[in-house]
Amino acid sequence: MTKVVVIDDEAAICRALRINLVARDYEVATAADGASGLAAVARERPDAVILDLGLPDMDGTQVIAGLRGWTNTPIIVLSAREQEAAKVAALDAGADDYVTKPFGMDELLARLRAAVRRSGPADDEPVVVTGELTIDLAAKRVRRGDSDVRLTPTEWQLLEVLARHRGRLVTQRQLLQDVWGPAYGTEINYLRVYMAQLRRKLEADPSHPRHLLTEPGMGYRFD
Repeated sequence: MTKVVVIDDEAAICRALRINLVARDYEVATAADGASGLAAVARERPDAVILDLGLPDMDGTQVIAGLRGWTNTPIIVLSAREQEAAKVAALDAGADDYVTKPFGMDELLARLRAAVRRSGPADDEPVVVTGELTIDLAAKRVRRGDSDVRLTPTEWQLLEVLARHRGRLVTQRQLLQDVWGPAYGTEINYLRVYMAQLRRKLEADPSHPRHLLTEPGMGYRFD
C-alpha cells in the first residue's frame, strides 16, 4: 500500500485528500504545520509528500529543505501561490512537482502516481547515530553525548553531505560543489579549514579522527 503524508493547515483540503486517497487504497497521514509534518515524514516514511507552502509555523520551502536534508521522497507542492517566483523557489528547494490551488483531484492523483513511479526505493534515515555523535538530518541538529553542538551553516552543509553518504568516499570536487557551488570545485583549502573545524567540534581526538576521515588525494568519508 502506497503511503502519503499530507502537510496542510486547511482542514477541508486535508479531509478531501484523505477521502480520495483512501478510496484509492492509499495510506494517509496528515499534519497541520511544518514541524508536525517533518516529524510525520520521519515517523511514517511515506512514499510521497503533499505539501502546502503557506503553513502557520514556517514556510513550505523550509519544510522542503528539512526533508531534502535526509530523504529523496517525492514532494508535490499544493499551493495557492501562482507567481512564477514561488514555483521556482519551491522546485529549487527540492520539490518534485507543483500544483496550484484550486486544483482538480484527478490531475493531482495523476501527478502523485507519476512521482511515486519515478522514485526509487527509500532507504534514507533521518537520524545518524555513530559512537557519541547523533546527527539529526531532518532537524539539522548535532549532539555529542548529551550536549548540542553549535555548527555554522557551512559546517552543517559539509557534515550533512558526508553523513548522507556515510561509509562512502565523497570526492573533494563533489564536496566543494555541493557546499560552495560549481565555481569552487578546485578550492581545496576551503575543505581543509572547515574539516579541521568540524573535527575540533565533533571528534574526541581531532588529530586522530574516528568519524571524519581523509582519503588522501581523493576526498573524505564519514564513518
